[in-house]
Amino acid sequence: MPECQHSEFELIARFFTPPPPGSDAGVALGVGDDCTLLAPTVGRQLAVSVDTSVAGVHYPEDAPADAVGHRALAVSLSDLAAMGARARWCLMALTLAEADEGWMEGFSRGFRALCESSGTALVGGDVTRGPTAIGVTVMGELLPGSALTRHGGCPGDLIAVTGTLGGGAGGLALWQRGERDMDHPLVIRYLRPQPRLAAGEALVGLASAAIDVSDGLLADLGHLLECSGVGAALEPAALPLAEGLVDALGDAGARQAALSGGDDYELLLALPPEKLDEARARLAALGLPLTVIGRFEAEPGLRGVEEQSDGGGWQHFHGWPSRGGSS
Repeated sequence: MPECQHSEFELIARFFTPPPPGSDAGVALGVGDDCTLLAPTVGRQLAVSVDTSVAGVHYPEDAPADAVGHRALAVSLSDLAAMGARARWCLMALTLAEADEGWMEGFSRGFRALCESSGTALVGGDVTRGPTAIGVTVMGELLPGSALTRHGGCPGDLIAVTGTLGGGAGGLALWQRGERDMDHPLVIRYLRPQPRLAAGEALVGLASAAIDVSDGLLADLGHLLECSGVGAALEPAALPLAEGLVDALGDAGARQAALSGGDDYELLLALPPEKLDEARARLAALGLPLTVIGRFEAEPGLRGVEEQSDGGGWQHFHGWPSRGGSS
């Protein structure tokens, strides 16, 4: 990339200083000082999460800059969605080997577009030189006691998932094969995932536990089982497969991607059976399906998939098994 010679402060001012936020944004002092000053809503708890995206590990080095910007924010916002929090603010730390103006313009365009569509105000950050990596901290709000956590699953609860599965792994597989059509549904699912923020808020009061599917269905279901102290029986035939996944990977590959692929960023839920109809109605209003794929049980362990998968999650650019923990 051609390098530009601007200082850190010039780069921040040019690419990462949004217009002054409105009076309802909860920002008392924004970008440009040593700290930002926020005014959380009275009576709300603050939900905070941080993620790092590394070039060549979490996204392809040749991915379009605007997609990289979108994706870096989306994967962090997905953590807020899993808690049922309303997104409010974010911080972004960008480390670049070279400061290419064209790349930074595209990156900031993708990042800020998702800020606007998700109601998230960019309130500070940093730009520095080094191996390319993007750190994003997101902050959201929720009522005390309303957070969806990983600890509430109970025997008898349904295992349910929003949207479709396997699209992230399918999109990565196609990209590695040379597919560069940014309108391909699987490439979109991988490089431009949509955090289920509205769905997370809609499920507050209905779901008894939740997590976002980042490391793969089986890996993230394992986190729910461990935290809730329960077991589960999964129905692999019920998995909702992403559009075009079977065509791209074949029947067996599609099923494996849905079970163990990562980067779907759908919500995986423990849902009392009597809450299913209401949950489906709330999500239908958002244009989002909710599919039951199993049931939580008292007996520890996971049944129904032993013969089909090793239980690992997706490891970016290396295949299965898991790349590590989920946050």
